Amino acid sequence: MAPKSVTCCVVGGGPAGITLGLLLARAGVEVAVLEKHADFLRDFRGDTVHPSTLTLLDELGLFAEFDKLPQYRAHGIAVGTPDGPMPFADLGGLSVPHPYVAFVPQWDFLNLLAGHAQTYPAFHLITEAEADDVIVEGGAIRGVRYRTADGEHELRAKLTVAADGRHSAVRAAAGLEPVEMATPMDVLWFRLPRVETDTEETFLQFGAGQMMVAINRGTYWQLAYLIRKGSAEKLRAQDISALRTPVAELLPFLSDRVDRLTSWDDTSVLQVGLNRLRRWHRPGLLCIGDAAHTMSPIAGVGINLAVQDAVATANALADGLLRTQRDGVPLDGRAVIGVQRRRSVPATITQRVQQIIQNRVITPTLSGEAKTPAFFRLVSSMPAARRVLRRFVGLGVLPEHIRTPDVARR
Repeated sequence: MAPKSVTCCVVGGGPAGITLGLLLARAGVEVAVLEKHADFLRDFRGDTVHPSTLTLLDELGLFAEFDKLPQYRAHGIAVGTPDGPMPFADLGGLSVPHPYVAFVPQWDFLNLLAGHAQTYPAFHLITEAEADDVIVEGGAIRGVRYRTADGEHELRAKLTVAADGRHSAVRAAAGLEPVEMATPMDVLWFRLPRVETDTEETFLQFGAGQMMVAINRGTYWQLAYLIRKGSAEKLRAQDISALRTPVAELLPFLSDRVDRLTSWDDTSVLQVGLNRLRRWHRPGLLCIGDAAHTMSPIAGVGINLAVQDAVATANALADGLLRTQRDGVPLDGRAVIGVQRRRSVPATITQRVQQIIQNRVITPTLSGEAKTPAFFRLVSSMPAARRVLRRFVGLGVLPEHIRTPDVARR
């Protein structure tokens, strides 16, 4: 039976929400995670697990289990340009135990974390539960109202954490509105079969007016075709050959397979967003992950920033939440504010780097520029720039480490 009240209510069962729920429960904090779907099985979700997150899995003692999941390891990203291939983000030089990006279906990653969390008595996962409003008492948020198949419910909490993504309902109900930043592109996701003679590398391919990311998923290629912002509807109004042709031009080795794209139903559109809250909190509420700062898919860092947010939140608040739970001591609001102060730094810097890449690489390319972007020529010619980029992609800005304790399981 779902609880009526907990010490911490986390809305959203994505990487930020499940990670935070796990960390708080292992520290003894009574926590419930509300997930609006029945499970984690959704296609075309971010699935790049970077070295910073792999290190956290080590710290949790979960890396051995993670390592058994079906995955592809990328030790770097190849870039194909009009001037030929260029070195970019070689992760092999990082001084970490796992210097690579693991491409793992997000549902497998979340099932691993949630399964481990459920070994702790303080953890509750409530699925098919869609939060749509907050409970406000005395000017503070004291939980959420949510809907399930059997009707409306309330879940009261000393702290509510909005981790329900870029379109956060909890954030909106709390009256927090993010500042939107311009993005020049959307992304068309789709798959094509992979054969043994294909390259094994995950890579980014440039052409005049076109960009494609190809991710090796073993038996198939997961492909991301970058298109001008807002152009998806116009593109999809055409025959499917409007996609087959650029795929064959950019990636000639797939030209014998593009007929597998039989209709636009074989594709999914990601409307790219980039935004950030000015204030991540209200009394009784904290926003983290995409609910606080939506990232562009550039460099695939979104999952990892969300996980880092969750770790920082647990590190900062677990002790205070335990005191609240055991002794009724109010949670210190300064600790909640401190989470934003710490995590807004990497969020802001990461988004600024993404904006630079958008302005210097993506916008000129999608506008028809046929030459190699100067950004890649600079990175290719300067070892110091490659080292900085390697650390940015692999570890991010201000990587976190787990400092919360592990209490006994059931």
